[in-house]
Amino acid sequence: MEDTEKGSTQHPDSVPEVGEDAVTSVGPSPPPPALTEEERQELQEELLKVEDEIQTLSQVLAVKEMHLADLKRKLGITPLSELRQNITKSWQEVTTSTAYKRTSETLSQASLKASAAFSTVGSAISRKLEDVR
Repeated sequence: MEDTEKGSTQHPDSVPEVGEDAVTSVGPSPPPPALTEEERQELQEELLKVEDEIQTLSQVLAVKEMHLADLKRKLGITPLSELRQNITKSWQEVTTSTAYKRTSETLSQASLKASAAFSTVGSAISRKLEDVR
């Protein structure tokens, strides 16, 4: 525990990592700026308004998601068919990529060269076997 305390005192201005508790890693925050009662009331009202908007948007999103699921159900679109469609689309994107085309060409050339080499080795073995007879 001592090492972690030393680490935080050595770098008091360090920025907390994503997911790190800023309160424990950086230390006490500066006091909020002095606000008049009127400013505080306005900010409080704005906060309530934004929270209300977020709640409304969440409700609208939930309704839209239910509607989407209902439309998909009526059209017979299942999660499996969506997955199949996504895989097909992804495979088409892969096969049309430059990297895939280059790799495919290289493997094709390697296959031709390997076939030729095996054929040459096979012919050489056949000739040697004929010579032995």
